[in-house]
Amino acid sequence: MSESDGAADLVWYAAYGSNMHLSRLRCYLNGGTPEGGARAVPGCRDPGEPARSVPMMLPGLLYFATESLVWTGGRAFYDPDGPGQTAARAYLLTVAQFSDIAAQEMYRIPDADLDLTGAITTGRAPLGPGRYETLSYAGTFEGHPILTCTAPWQHGDLPGNPPSPSYLRHLAAGLIESHGWTIEKAATYLATRPGADLAWTPATLTALLRT
Repeated sequence: MSESDGAADLVWYAAYGSNMHLSRLRCYLNGGTPEGGARAVPGCRDPGEPARSVPMMLPGLLYFATESLVWTGGRAFYDPDGPGQTAARAYLLTVAQFSDIAAQEMYRIPDADLDLTGAITTGRAPLGPGRYETLSYAGTFEGHPILTCTAPWQHGDLPGNPPSPSYLRHLAAGLIESHGWTIEKAATYLATRPGADLAWTPATLTALLRT
């Protein structure tokens, strides 16, 4: 899919990490530093709000690994081949907005629309070797493709790393905003994901989220 495909100029960006929290996503749209973060981003060429957002469950596994330059602690990744389901918040965006968010996730400067044909055709399209440099396709919803960014590896390919409190607050806030989950349900879900379970329990994460 290129920018010339007018019939398919909108995509669902399925956020499964901190971007589930709308205030965090707005940093990628408008530019700036997210609350609790240590790194600013430039923002999208089009900073407009998403046309819509819907809660979504993706087939596959959420896990935490590597070390975040923004939050410290582990980053959230999505393994579409892993067991279970991953809770996501899907935002209806233009291809240009999705391309610019993906570029910022990859520590690149937003400057061009991505060709999404490879990801939509094959289910996965690596744009680089690192974290968030692989596009993953999860079908369609209401006629628009569902896409997200993740890593090329699978959840068992590298050691887990527990996420930081500030990062988990954004993930939990996003789950509560979009899925309507209780604090306890969000805490149980997040604390039992691989990597997070090395340092967090449902009880300790519930206590954090209540403060």
